[in-house]
Amino acid sequence: MRWLILPPSALLFTAVIMVLLDLYAPLVRLWETPYRWGGIAVLLVGLGIAQWHAHLFRRLETNIDTFGEPGSLTRQGLFAVTRNPMYLGFVIALTGLAICLGSAAPFLAALCFALLVNFWYIPVEERNMQQKFGQAYLDYKAAVRRWL
Repeated sequence: MRWLILPPSALLFTAVIMVLLDLYAPLVRLWETPYRWGGIAVLLVGLGIAQWHAHLFRRLETNIDTFGEPGSLTRQGLFAVTRNPMYLGFVIALTGLAICLGSAAPFLAALCFALLVNFWYIPVEERNMQQKFGQAYLDYKAAVRRWL
């Protein structure tokens, strides 16, 4: 399964598509420049959340590869309130980028990324986590929501 696209690559691809959609097929302009600057804060918060939890994985010496074997089950950081803080951070970052761009089409690309994560990446990870950690993961899954 190593040929599969990892989430950071899908994030970057989606960001490029969003910019292209804004340039060539914006659909509708939602707001003008002064309001678009607010998206920078949203984008940075999203990237910060994702990076913070990637750093947590490195500190815990656990596997971050979506398609690899899970290393450990953690409830640290935002894992206490969402099972997928890195993906949540990615979706927040893409939403921030869409706000910065100021047209409707980029929001559709961000939504497509969220659907890809929800229906492809997360189920793979959940299957791997359940296989490795069994009841401990099922208990965590029952206590903590997938997103928020």
